[in-house]
Amino acid sequence: MMQLDKSSLSKVPADDHVTTLEAARLLGMAVRSVQLMVDRGELEAWKTPGGHRRISRTSVERWRQGERVNTPPQDQVPTLSGHRTGPAPTPGRSAPRVLLIEDSAHFQNLIKLLLGQQFPQVELLTASDGISGLAMVGQYQPDVLMVDILLPGIDGAALITSLRAMPQFQAMQIIVVTSLDAQQLTPYAFSLHGIAVVHKPQLVVELPGLLSACLNKLPAQ
Repeated sequence: MMQLDKSSLSKVPADDHVTTLEAARLLGMAVRSVQLMVDRGELEAWKTPGGHRRISRTSVERWRQGERVNTPPQDQVPTLSGHRTGPAPTPGRSAPRVLLIEDSAHFQNLIKLLLGQQFPQVELLTASDGISGLAMVGQYQPDVLMVDILLPGIDGAALITSLRAMPQFQAMQIIVVTSLDAQQLTPYAFSLHGIAVVHKPQLVVELPGLLSACLNKLPAQ
């Protein structure tokens, strides 16, 4: 992130940049999520002499339209943190495909166990961070996405916002799996509007019903 002096800052048109708070409102994210995006170079930004972030409006609009900086090509799925359970993808598949993006090995294993017992017809894929997960969404076109909010790489709210801007993913069902309580989820309310949320302490009880409802909304294979 660049540090601009006063003379350089005066040359930047006011309409060309937004504050961190304004960017958060435009993207439907928490302010902290936007700050992390700036730190990772995913949004173009600089600092005023007083230390305040100013973010390029163009880069915010690109993100809203589904364009990202440093996103892996969709034909290059990471092999270290992202992997699949079940057979390789084949054209004309009939099994519903679920992608789980979760960085906790414990909850990955718990969800695998639940799905294996109650949804044996489902093809489950997993990723352990937001960047790998985003790449796998493009590669495998899941029918259902289950995603945590607090993820390394890209948080779940930012990932959902990005995918919602892409027409090819409009029909994808989404379930948020999170340890955050209702109050902690408030900053993400815009991104999560209309999306089913299951809290991890109630995972075993609530997830099967939510997933069943999502699968019932899918068109016949």
